[in-house]
Amino acid sequence: MLALSVGGIQVLMSYAGRDFMTAIIRKNPAAYWAALGWYLGSFALAVPIGVFYRWVEERLALFWREWMAQHLVKRYFNNRAYFRLRGSQSVDNPDQRISEDVRNFTTSSLSFLLIALNSLVTLIVFIGVLWMISGTLVSMLVAYAVAGTALSIAIGRKLVRLHYHQYEKEANFRYGLVRVRDNAESIAFYRGEKREHLDLFNRLAAAVGNMRLIIILNRRLGFFTNSYNYLALVLPVLVVAPMFMRGQVEFGVVTQAAGAFAQVLAAVSLIITQFGGLSDYLAGVQRLGSLWDQLDEHDNEEERIASEEVNAPTEDSRIVKLDKLDIRTPGNERTLVKALSFELHANQSLMIMGPSGTGKSSVLRTIAGLWYGGGGLLERPAANHLMFLPQRPYMVEGSLREQLLYPYPDRGVPDEEIHKVVADVNLAEVFSRVDDDLDRVLDWTNVLSLGEQQRIAFARLFLRKPQYAFLDEATSALDEQNQQELYQLIRDSGIGFISVGHRETLIQHHDRLLRLDRSGSWEIRDTTSRKDPASP
Repeated sequence: MLALSVGGIQVLMSYAGRDFMTAIIRKNPAAYWAALGWYLGSFALAVPIGVFYRWVEERLALFWREWMAQHLVKRYFNNRAYFRLRGSQSVDNPDQRISEDVRNFTTSSLSFLLIALNSLVTLIVFIGVLWMISGTLVSMLVAYAVAGTALSIAIGRKLVRLHYHQYEKEANFRYGLVRVRDNAESIAFYRGEKREHLDLFNRLAAAVGNMRLIIILNRRLGFFTNSYNYLALVLPVLVVAPMFMRGQVEFGVVTQAAGAFAQVLAAVSLIITQFGGLSDYLAGVQRLGSLWDQLDEHDNEEERIASEEVNAPTEDSRIVKLDKLDIRTPGNERTLVKALSFELHANQSLMIMGPSGTGKSSVLRTIAGLWYGGGGLLERPAANHLMFLPQRPYMVEGSLREQLLYPYPDRGVPDEEIHKVVADVNLAEVFSRVDDDLDRVLDWTNVLSLGEQQRIAFARLFLRKPQYAFLDEATSALDEQNQQELYQLIRDSGIGFISVGHRETLIQHHDRLLRLDRSGSWEIRDTTSRKDPASP
């Protein structure tokens, strides 16, 4: 409705302008003031209609962006796609695609849709005006628009590819800056400023170099489009001016023809007038399309795996059982452990040791479902009964309470229980930093040392109380005394656990020891009765 109103106002202004100019050339004061009144009246209608038209467009774009971003974020976390997309060759910087590309896509899509709709309305209402003035004008306009569109595509066809690369290079530069911020301490310790400085300069140079090519192509396209637009100002006058000189039309028709010709030409020359924006828009569409396709592939892969016996967690299962399970890297490129078999019951524990690169952490990833085994049987409780403690725990933004209860901050654990657990893991000193206020917000990544962060992870474990815990070098930053106390706490809690580590002193805290070899073979023995090793 608003688009039709805009088109109707433009036609009204066209006729009001025609009568206004005709009254001036005839030196007719009465007609002049009457035409001026109509002209100003059309302006009064055009202003609110134009403002509300723009307001509706922006609101629709905002609603669309909110829905699409929420949908992509949901799919990004579904089936842990965010984890599996790391290092993807086909989808770089998914965060930038979800934030910036979605915003550009929704805004530009709606803008181009409305431009096309307005152009259709303009074409319908003004083509009749032109035809009543001169059929020659219509024929000239069609031939001019077709030739101009073909030439603009030939000149600027490489812009889509260049804009696609520009998105990628800009995102890489921004990621480099974020990486420096997140690893500031390590860079400072290594005195790596020169290396990081050079890396950022190279990323910036890549973005600038690609943008330079875009500017060069835009310059070439600009020569053509400017010439095209300026010549369009003259063409209708070349047809209508001789008619005015012969007395066939009034002077106002000349200005009306020029205005109507410009409106219709803009309507049929969308590719020419919007080529720069269209190339940028199409590049964003390609990036969102590749992300969407990758998320579809992950959804299909999860459905396929869920139907296979090898990765079928059971809700009521209370054991972790592997039967001839191959541990493989993502994509099944390499087998790390062959036909691994063991069974772990509640309140039992297993230590995994071996040289670097033998797949110790990969066993935990496979049990978690982050990686998929290549064959065999895996039985484990549902994911909500498991908890994984990595070597470097994730510190969330928020209060100390949210930190300790992550990822379930609304579980309603009493403050007394939180204080007790914090004291048990030797973190009571942390309370003094927040004046015993559990809701105090700090930058915990920089406030807490790595050893304190690892003890935070153990506090989360004891507050959550899962059936099984999986510890991947979870005490590497702790001294022997703290390590012994934490392992004693976990044994006393009744939680079954599997640990990965290198310290021989860890063995005493576990019931069995699994040793892995680089050849893919393994052996497992009981650490309490010192039974002979069993191996495949």
